[in-house]
Amino acid sequence: MLEWFLEPLRYEFMVNAILVGVVLGVLCAIVGSYMIVKQLGMMAHAISHSLIAGLPIAFVLGYSLSTGAIVAGILSAIFMAWIESRCKIKLDTALAIMLSSFLALGVVLVSVLPGANRIDLVHVLFGDILGVNQSDLWNTLIITLVTIAVIILFYKELLFYTFDPLGAQAAGMPVQIYYIGMISAITITIVASLETVGSLLVIAMLVGPASTAYLLVKELNIMMILGSFFGVTSSVIGMYLSYYFDTPSGASIVLVMCIFFMLAFLFSPSQGILTEPHTPLGKLLRTGK
Repeated sequence: MLEWFLEPLRYEFMVNAILVGVVLGVLCAIVGSYMIVKQLGMMAHAISHSLIAGLPIAFVLGYSLSTGAIVAGILSAIFMAWIESRCKIKLDTALAIMLSSFLALGVVLVSVLPGANRIDLVHVLFGDILGVNQSDLWNTLIITLVTIAVIILFYKELLFYTFDPLGAQAAGMPVQIYYIGMISAITITIVASLETVGSLLVIAMLVGPASTAYLLVKELNIMMILGSFFGVTSSVIGMYLSYYFDTPSGASIVLVMCIFFMLAFLFSPSQGILTEPHTPLGKLLRTGK
């Protein structure tokens, strides 16, 4: 058993991949908890696709691809909110418009801008956690630590804004700044996760652990801690499954997250399908008989 556990750790690329997965498991769970409470899951999905438009522009201008992705993601979110506020179109429609528009723009720019066709869109879409290096690990760790520090510093204000945005606005809080800050955190988290699972599966890392914790606890701080546990555990188990069964690493991590969610969905003491009061298991939990 010990040999089974230690064998993957003999390879540097596996150690780096597991450590990055652990760090991202914490980061995605913390940011994802705010997403779940604010019901921004589909917005994160739209951002994860919209950021592709920034990649060829950043490449041609000589900036890092991460910079272009962050700018494009934040702009797409601002445009979504602006469209919703200026006309009768609802947020879900604005999300669909921005997602398809920015994605199409990115594909066109990759084709027409000189040299941009060297961008590996398959890598962007699906990620390659086994290709991360020490630099990627440190960058991800720094992003995570800064995010945690900001959340700790403004926890009370974020808590107020998250659960009662109208009350926060009436109290004189700069809600637009908090909104942009939250969107920026989501975008940066998505960009940091691209190496791991790519833009297609990153939404699962953001939503999966946080949603699982949401079914089990009520307090936001406990939700972030429990979500981090599920994120870290899913990353480690997924990496070991990928190593021993030769499966795609990102997809393996996501599937483990989905299994955790389904277990919580079925057996959560307060919200589980199989633990409802009229079910045998629900009666057993409530009466002991």
